[in-house]
Amino acid sequence: MRRTIVALVFMIPPAIQAQSSANYRLDEHSLNAGGRPAQAAVPSSASYGVSLESIGQSVIGRAMSSATFKLDGGFVSAYQPPGEVTGLRLLADHQTLTWLWEPASTRYDVYSGPLPSLPGGFGSCAAAQVAGTSWSDATVPTSGNGLFYLITGVNRLREEGTKGTTSSGAERDNPAPCP
Repeated sequence: MRRTIVALVFMIPPAIQAQSSANYRLDEHSLNAGGRPAQAAVPSSASYGVSLESIGQSVIGRAMSSATFKLDGGFVSAYQPPGEVTGLRLLADHQTLTWLWEPASTRYDVYSGPLPSLPGGFGSCAAAQVAGTSWSDATVPTSGNGLFYLITGVNRLREEGTKGTTSSGAERDNPAPCP
């Protein structure tokens, strides 16, 4: 025996969706819907939980919770800022650069400049949004000079990581980031 089930879905205006009684009132709202419009407010239970999503940074600094509730800080735990990219090497062809994968990064920006310009701005953008962990540069420095390279990681929120630190331990500035 075959049964056919027909489901009808009606759009109910938000004012009608709100529920209330003498003891409570429940309104459905979308908090910062620009982050995840379909899931911007995520109430749940095994007592109660709410996730506040934001674009680029957390609404609150860290998740708060207890035995009866949990309030998640947003994208921060899911998309950490990229760390320093390490392991930069120039291969034997004198054109191909490789580096170690940085876990929070989905793309990389390559900065380059002539050695005499250091420290300056620690290079200008040579390549933006490189998809892998290698890049080739056919630039040949002038006689008696050399080039330097710095790689930064970029996460899914397009937040760029650090250019590392100077010998004094201060973070290197990035006055002209890659577009």
